[in-house]
Amino acid sequence: MPERGKLTSDSIFESDRIEREQTDEKVEKHKMDPIARARVLDPDPRARRRWERKMVIRSVRKGWRLTKAQQIKRTERESISKSPLLKTSVKKLGALARQIVGKPIEDAILQMRFSKKLVAQQVRTHLEHAKNEAIVRRGMGLGQVNGTAGDPRDIELKDGKRHKVADSTGIYVDQAWVGRGPFGRGYDFRARGKINVLMLPYTSK
Repeated sequence: MPERGKLTSDSIFESDRIEREQTDEKVEKHKMDPIARARVLDPDPRARRRWERKMVIRSVRKGWRLTKAQQIKRTERESISKSPLLKTSVKKLGALARQIVGKPIEDAILQMRFSKKLVAQQVRTHLEHAKNEAIVRRGMGLGQVNGTAGDPRDIELKDGKRHKVADSTGIYVDQAWVGRGPFGRGYDFRARGKINVLMLPYTSK
């Protein structure tokens, strides 16, 4: 291999190269230095500890407790899934959303399976997809497989009914939202050459 030439000591580019190498060494050393990182991430550790202690004492005196939403965030996993646009109205899809909210995923799929509405089968397909997605991506609903299902217990659904849960780590539908999509266009041909333009709604869940 041919040897590359080097810059002479009196070259105008030699000083820039040396300064750049020294700067890179300083930056790399600063990144690896734990004391330098602590100055940026935790500049005053004693003040931070005093503030944390004060906040803990204040919360204990006020009888502070975790809210239900905070407790759910700390103890449960969640998975959000959005369906493609469905050719139906917000009013019709909202009725199906209210029917499955607060129910275990198996009961919601069962409700959609026996529903007479045409769009219910599309909702059922999306619920099955959301269930598989939650299992694969978030590791939800694996209590019986991992041996952490827990004891059966009774819970209260959002509609006030009591429901017995055999697996406390199962998947349930906490919220079901309906969103309006763009309108399609259809034509209704009438007598004497008249045409009515139909606005066909699309909705997502």
